[in-house]
Formats: sequence, structure tokens, C-alpha cells
Amino acid sequence: MNINMTSMENMAAMTTEDPSSFISSFTDDDLDYEDLMCDRASVRVFRSHYEPPLFWLIAVVGGAGNLAVVWIYLNFRRRLKTMTDMYLLNLAVADLLFLVTLPLWATEASHGWIFGPTLCKLNSALYKVNLFSSMLLLTCISVDRYIVIVQTTKAQNSKLERRRFSRLVCAGVWLLALLLAMPEFLFATPAQVESQEYCRMVFPPDLGNHTKILVLSLQVSMGFCLPFVVMAFCYSVIVATLLKTRNFQKHKAMRVILAVVAAFVVSQLPYNGMLVMEAVQASGMTITDCDERMAFDKAEEVLKSLAYMHACLNPFLYVFVGVRFRRDVIHLLRCCNCCQLAVSKSQSVCKSSRSPLSSTRASVMSDSETSQALSL
Repeated sequence: MNINMTSMENMAAMTTEDPSSFISSFTDDDLDYEDLMCDRASVRVFRSHYEPPLFWLIAVVGGAGNLAVVWIYLNFRRRLKTMTDMYLLNLAVADLLFLVTLPLWATEASHGWIFGPTLCKLNSALYKVNLFSSMLLLTCISVDRYIVIVQTTKAQNSKLERRRFSRLVCAGVWLLALLLAMPEFLFATPAQVESQEYCRMVFPPDLGNHTKILVLSLQVSMGFCLPFVVMAFCYSVIVATLLKTRNFQKHKAMRVILAVVAAFVVSQLPYNGMLVMEAVQASGMTITDCDERMAFDKAEEVLKSLAYMHACLNPFLYVFVGVRFRRDVIHLLRCCNCCQLAVSKSQSVCKSSRSPLSSTRASVMSDSETSQALSL
């Protein structure tokens, strides 16, 4: 009996859940110790029905919104004017790269991992890089809004320096995200579970669950706790500052701030709470009942999907609610409509539509930095 228990513990130490790791998209799968005592086939069946349609929906909706943001920046705003513009463009790119990974995870949920070990590592790492970069960029946006609204004089006097500094900040964010994704580059690999393979984190025996706990801790601390603390501080001070002003936009700005914070907390807090429980489970086997374990796994899948939806919300929370971007979207739609009419009638119609675009570009981009921050 002692020999069997020792072998079970050794097997448990060699694996962790899915490559999105803590994002146990690929279940805390069956090679873990609990699986030797509990058949999780029902969890895999749940995933195969639940994840694919939802992941595809998130990828399509989020992809359309973030592609629109990138297109508008590249075509309507060839010169990025503020730090927030730079952060928003990088955030849209990060969200797009994150959404690219979802169809592969959706395919895995239905058919297992069929794309080989190299793509397993790349997709897992790409997922992690863009998860961390998007959360860190949200943090940068909140700090920039704090500077623009709370320290207005300082912000106006250092526009050029801050714009240059934003490029360094974005480069630092991507570099840090790459470093935080190193475990995926090193340990993600297809692992056999019954008749199918799943892309997962598989650690050497000498590393065991300690590395899994470290990976989960990095996810929670850098992907939620740090952004939440910074955002809570910055937006609290911003709201306090707005309450002292008579700006007609302040009430709208506070509603937007409330929506931003609420969306972040509602989408991220429940799932990160599950990740903390997962780390505790890895360290001490707190859940030993099979039914409870399967219920935990299914709840984690649902909350993970909720967290992923934030990539769909970002364009609307941070971009399309802004006055300038709403104008750009309207003119984008008009341009598309004019081009369609040009195909059926004449190309002169589309040419005539360019003058409103060029004439509005100056007015669209002439909003002050402070007004932009308030409108966001």
C-alpha cells in the first residue's frame, strides 16, 4: 500500500493541468493524483460541449472589435498623439493575439490536441504572453489617466516626453510578459489521457507541484492582483478629483470608470479565486471527494470563459465609448458603405466620401488630452 501511494504521489508531481495552465482550460487533468482515484471523463465531456461554441464566439466578437481598433489607429490616426493611444493600440494587438489561441483550445476540447508538440508550446506561450501583456497594459492605462486628470499641469508640460516614454513602457510590458511565459515555452507538451492527447504543462519529477504552485501564483499576482490594486488606487483618486470639478463630462466619466472597474472585477475575480483554490489543492489535496472535484473543475471552466470575455469588452470599455473613436467608427462605416455603392454605381462616390474623412481628421484629433481621458 505504501509503495502504491508513493508511486501515485510521484505521478502527481510530474504533471499539472492544462497549458494555459492555471487557466485550466485543459482540465487539471487526469494525470494528477486525484484522477487515479476519480474518473474525470464527465468533465472532459462537459468541456467538449461547452468550450468550442463559446470560445469561437469570443474569438469572433473580440476579433472584430479589436481589429476595428487597430484599423482605425492605422488609417485614421497615423500619428499616435498620447500615451493612452499607444497603450490602447498595444492592448488591441494583445487581445487579438490572445483570441487567436482560442480556436485551437476549442478544437482540443472536442478532439484532443492534434497540432503537435511545437504548436503546443507556441500556442500555450502565446496565450500567456498576451494574457499578461493585456492586464499590464490595462494597468498602464489607469496610471496614464491618473496623471492626465489628477496631475493635469504636469501632464500638459510633459506631453512629448510621456509619449516617448510610452514606447519604452510598451516594450517593457511585452518583454516582461515573455519572461512570465517562459514556463510554457519550457514545459508545455502533449500528454496522453486515455485515447487522446491534451496540450498541458508536464514538469519533471524533481520539480513536481512546487513549480505548478509557482506558475499559478505568478498568474494570480501579475495577471490580477497587481493590476487590480493599481487600478483601484488610480480610479479612486480620479473619482475624488472629478467630484471636486464642475466639468460637464465628469458624471459620464465616472460612469465609465465604474463600468471599467466593475467589468474587470466581475470577469477576473471569480476565476482568479478558483486559481488560488487550485494552488491550495496542489499543495495540500484539500478536495478529496470525487464529486466535489468534478464540480470544482466544471465551475473553473465556466469562470475561465467569463474571464476570457474581457477581451471582447476591452474595445467598448476603453475605445468606442470615447468621442473621437465613435466619430471614427461612424466614418469608417460610411466609407465602407460608399465603397459598396461605388462597386455598383461609380467609383466617384467613394472618392467624394474621402473629403469628410480628411476634414474630420483634424477635428477628431484636436480634442485635448484631458477631454480624451474624461470621455474614456
